Amino acid sequence: MIKTPDFWTSRGVIAALLLPAAGLWAAATAIRNRMTHETVAALPVICIGNFSAGGTGKTPVSSFLYDQLTGRGYKPAILIRGYGGTARQPLWVDHSLHHADDVGDEALMLAESRDVLVARDRVAGAALIAATGHHDLILMDDGLQNPYIAKDFAIGVFDGNVGIGNGWLLPAGPLRIGFHAGLKTIQAAIVNGRDDTAIGASIRPHLPVFNGNLSPDQSIIDVFDGNPMLAFAGIGRPKRFFATLRDAGVNIVRELAFADHHPYSETDLVRLQEDANRFGATLITTKKDWVRLPAEWRERVGFLPVTLNLERADDLLDSIVSTIARKRT
Repeated sequence: MIKTPDFWTSRGVIAALLLPAAGLWAAATAIRNRMTHETVAALPVICIGNFSAGGTGKTPVSSFLYDQLTGRGYKPAILIRGYGGTARQPLWVDHSLHHADDVGDEALMLAESRDVLVARDRVAGAALIAATGHHDLILMDDGLQNPYIAKDFAIGVFDGNVGIGNGWLLPAGPLRIGFHAGLKTIQAAIVNGRDDTAIGASIRPHLPVFNGNLSPDQSIIDVFDGNPMLAFAGIGRPKRFFATLRDAGVNIVRELAFADHHPYSETDLVRLQEDANRFGATLITTKKDWVRLPAEWRERVGFLPVTLNLERADDLLDSIVSTIARKRT
């Protein structure tokens, strides 16, 4: 695992030197897509993804849509690759039985109160969900660039703080697909957080844009009661987590960033605890990091739950429902 490179935010020398490799990425992707047959699933597939590597907050969007659509009477299942997990075959996630090493941290976090299927082969996963007869739609977390399965409605999620970075393809920049080419693959966009990069304005002439923000659980903040906290995170954008804590009034005395999906070793955790002891602080992390910790460490480390607040959410849900209705007919 590596941290998101700083040079992805600007068109500097290092990024420019990697442009030939970015050209190879684009060519390899184009060849793969031309040679691929797209399978249409039996159930409607609503895809939540992003154009770039690194975190944009798509997993909270999946949670939000699952809960909202359930509230409207639908029976969704989340289909996710299970990045970081060892499961090779499609597997229904049991939060009480599985660990992040088995199914990945995102799948484990989503499965606390939702039906989640981990499947590296999305086509096989979609077929298994349909075969159970218990669900009427699929929420595919990530997989926007997966050419093997057709998406009936696709949502691109963007981090407003970083937008699309320098706008170049991997590895010169963060993009998995060119910005304008990517816009042709989605029906709506969600911009998470304050839109410092004006990415919403760039998307809005082409697609509907919905603004969202991740709000921390205030009851947890109140429990902290101003006590010193040492915050650590191994997610795509650790700085966003630290900013959320500070904005909520948490007394952060030290911040430590790890690579996305970082597998915390006993040595890592002992060092974190020693650092916290020196500051007289309590350890706090994200829910995504917390589920990766060994059971004995979860009792010593706090986490901050966040929920998505989405402006004009009903408009987005109405569009999804219309898509589902068209698929059924």
